[in-house]
Amino acid sequence: MILVLSPDTRSDSSEYKQLMVHLANLPGISTRVHSEVGVEQTLTEVYLIGNTKALPVEDMRNLPCVEQVVRISEEYRVLGRHKDDHRSTHFDYNGVRFGQDTLNVFAGLCAVDTLEHVELMMRALRDNGQVCTRMGAYKPRTSPYSFQGHGKACLPYVFELAGKYGIKVIAMEITHETHVEEIRDALFRTGNATGVMLQIGTRNTQNFELLKIVGRQQDFPVLIKRGFGITLDESLNAAEYLASEGNRKVVFGLRGMKTNMADPHRNFVDFAHVPVVKRLTRMPVCIDPSHSVGMRAPSPEGILDIMHVTAQGVIAGANMVLVDFHPVPNKALVDGPQALLIKELPLFLEDIRIARAAYEQRTALISRYQEAES
Repeated sequence: MILVLSPDTRSDSSEYKQLMVHLANLPGISTRVHSEVGVEQTLTEVYLIGNTKALPVEDMRNLPCVEQVVRISEEYRVLGRHKDDHRSTHFDYNGVRFGQDTLNVFAGLCAVDTLEHVELMMRALRDNGQVCTRMGAYKPRTSPYSFQGHGKACLPYVFELAGKYGIKVIAMEITHETHVEEIRDALFRTGNATGVMLQIGTRNTQNFELLKIVGRQQDFPVLIKRGFGITLDESLNAAEYLASEGNRKVVFGLRGMKTNMADPHRNFVDFAHVPVVKRLTRMPVCIDPSHSVGMRAPSPEGILDIMHVTAQGVIAGANMVLVDFHPVPNKALVDGPQALLIKELPLFLEDIRIARAAYEQRTALISRYQEAES
């Protein structure tokens, strides 16, 4: 059970103390308090852990400070959707909103290779009205002999250029707990020129100790990708690890399933699960068409497969697109064959706009139908 307290409830107020004393006296029930400090107000949730079935919702709603009571199901206790759950499905970070009703595009370099390429990418993003990007500093690779990324050495110039070109959020994969501190330190040294969304890649989806550590910090939101060889339920529980440790600013990423049944694509595209994740949880959903398709092949009408699957995900209601671009793909040190060209960025963004408009038209159609039926 979750008790959602009135906004700006203070922990030193007499009403809050009265509430916590009452909860402490409930037999077999322990509590966990989570507070989210926003720009305008602080929201506090109290999680009741134990056998809460005997606790009447109306009685709990009448306790001091309590604004809403949510009786949770067993699955995805923190991030899941539950009966009569009216908690928000969005969060704000560094001036950008991430929610189940928003759409943000993170176009950029799968792996940072040169300062010149970073600047070319960020300039193109600014010129096309974008404030988010992807920039890989740490790159886990299947082969130990492949390029592993420049690591912390590239962070200063990546963050400085982001500030120069007005980029507010950079999606950046981490593979070890030390990377969090390296990112935090580099941001501080560059005057917090930008923001970072930590990315848990598909290989680390079940690295539970890393998930716990990343979940305990609340400076950065987290994009967690679905594991490429595990079920959706297992991947959603991995996201729950982050939230159970305190970080509720989580985006769930679909990036394709590893199976040769996807051939000739790199992975089997799983974007039909966009509405499923939104139905089961309150997380915004990201799609990664580059790693799903893995190639620049066009269809007979000339539309790239990557653009086709992006449109499929956006029409299904995706809230974030993570996509590879590169100034010179044949010189990219990671995943060059799947990178789109910078000159294709306006085309890609316009195609997304068309797909998003189709999604909005479809939801409006269903809304009118439901109103007519009711």
